[in-house]
Amino acid sequence: MQYNTKGKVLKKAVVWKDLYFYRKSDTLYQLTVEFCKRFLPAHGDRTVDQMVQAARSGKQNIVEGSEDGLTSSEMEIKLLNVARGSLQELRADYHDYLNTHHLVLWPRESERQQRLRDFCRSHNDFGDYEPLLAKMNDEEMANMALTLCHQTDKMMCAYIEKLEEKFVTEGGIKERMHAARTGYRAEQDARLKALEEENNKLKKRIKELEALLGVPRQS
Repeated sequence: MQYNTKGKVLKKAVVWKDLYFYRKSDTLYQLTVEFCKRFLPAHGDRTVDQMVQAARSGKQNIVEGSEDGLTSSEMEIKLLNVARGSLQELRADYHDYLNTHHLVLWPRESERQQRLRDFCRSHNDFGDYEPLLAKMNDEEMANMALTLCHQTDKMMCAYIEKLEEKFVTEGGIKERMHAARTGYRAEQDARLKALEEENNKLKKRIKELEALLGVPRQS
């Protein structure tokens, strides 16, 4: 008879490099670095550091959250929300740039915004965007970055919601450890009970054979 322990303490590892929203966040970081180099002063403007750090924080907290998620669902959710906050800061900076430079935030219903939205939805990696950047002005790049911000945030919200649902049903590492221990004890109890039942059957069979062979019982 075989017994299997089903309780698992560590969650299945997430390959963060494969997450679409991580790949978009990395694209946002590299796009922001290029944007700042081209359109913001190299010295004397704190906006450059703020934008680059916000973009970097977005992607790095996705990495850290995914790694910490092996042992702590709570920490994973927390860090992914930190990543969202960083990208929201970045989004605000791009909005400010458009406003202060009297540039246009493309309306959602406009044809060029729809084309941009479709392109960003189907392309995740910076290599898909890099050949286009040299031909783009600051308004175009800012609108592209904002589109990526919106799409990345939407994807992260859906992902975090699933993590929260899973956390409610499965709990964190303490709950999983308790479940694993409880499952192990239940398995051992079941095995012991099965052995006792088998032992009783053998004793009964021995008595039957002794009676059949006329073997005197020992007092």
